[in-house]
Amino acid sequence: MVMALLLTFSVISWGIILYKWWSFRGIEKQSRSFIDVFRKSAKFSEVQAVCPSLAASPLVGMFQAGYAELTAQLRMNQPQASPGTPAPRPMLKSMNALDRALLRASSIEVNKLEKRVTFLATTASITPFIGLFGTVWGIMTAFMNIGAQGSTDLAVVSTPIAEALIATALGLFAAIPAVYFYNHFTSKVKSYASEMDDFALEFLNISERNFT
Repeated sequence: MVMALLLTFSVISWGIILYKWWSFRGIEKQSRSFIDVFRKSAKFSEVQAVCPSLAASPLVGMFQAGYAELTAQLRMNQPQASPGTPAPRPMLKSMNALDRALLRASSIEVNKLEKRVTFLATTASITPFIGLFGTVWGIMTAFMNIGAQGSTDLAVVSTPIAEALIATALGLFAAIPAVYFYNHFTSKVKSYASEMDDFALEFLNISERNFT
């Protein structure tokens, strides 16, 4: 039962590892494409047009939240043009509200990136103890069998103890990759969060230059 539990943890962990590795690979590729489009486009509406094709990037979620808040403010604060005069420049009502919209979107995107990663931390912390429990239980059983048989012959002792140690080996087999990839994915998430902070500042700068 202990070995089956450890194998279950290991299989689920490897599934998460492969899924996250593939997802982060796509995120990096789409984020690079989105940043290129964002910096080359003259209007936010042009950037909005490519967002559906780059939806995996967390920067897209942030941009759409900021663009929605920006559009809503410009519609509410649209000045009326006098007859015979050019239309006045649209103005933002609140940069703080725009900043809050980007911050909220950033938190949502970080939570998406961190989804399922915590299971790797759980696996890394708990499976060695489960394996140790299995080993201790197996050794207890081995010694009880030795007592029942009244023999300390190596052939009697070695096989059950070796079987008991398999549980510890399986616990480490599940824990070691989980520790490594948890640290790896956590580092990736921090990198993406930093990239999102930089993007938010860039978005705010552009909005302040053009709409205040």
